[in-house]
Amino acid sequence: MALWRAYQRALAAHPWKVQILTAGSLMGVGDIISQQLVERRGLQQHQTGRTLTMVSLGCGFVGPVVGGWYKVLDHLIPGTTKVHALKKMLLDQGGFAPCFLGCFLPLVGILNGLSAQDNWAKLKRLWPAVQLANFYLVPLHYRLAVVQCVAIVWNSYLSWKAHQL
Repeated sequence: MALWRAYQRALAAHPWKVQILTAGSLMGVGDIISQQLVERRGLQQHQTGRTLTMVSLGCGFVGPVVGGWYKVLDHLIPGTTKVHALKKMLLDQGGFAPCFLGCFLPLVGILNGLSAQDNWAKLKRLWPAVQLANFYLVPLHYRLAVVQCVAIVWNSYLSWKAHQL
């Protein structure tokens, strides 16, 4: 609980910095999970550069872009009722997600050799439900962290898929 309270204090004092660092950290955790639990590389074979690439993507692209989008979205559709959450999810999925994925997937593809088509099909099934719950249940300043926590599983998959031999 002390760690959670420290996180909340840091988030209140420096929301933008903490959200970006959270995104990068959680993307790194996704890669570590991929390498250690899925691929079973062990610590000796862990590819630190690969993990740092994922952290960099989180801090340099995902955190700023998604965090900024959530601010814009909350400004466009203020409120936290079920109707507001549904409107946010529809705008997120209908407008933002295709643009974001249109940038993110090629970027990941360039860095890791991923197939955008393989990833697109999986994202379409998962993300609308996650975002509906996120917009309905989660306060604005926690949304990026919640999405990144859910994305740890996705990031683990992406990292594993990108680095298959």
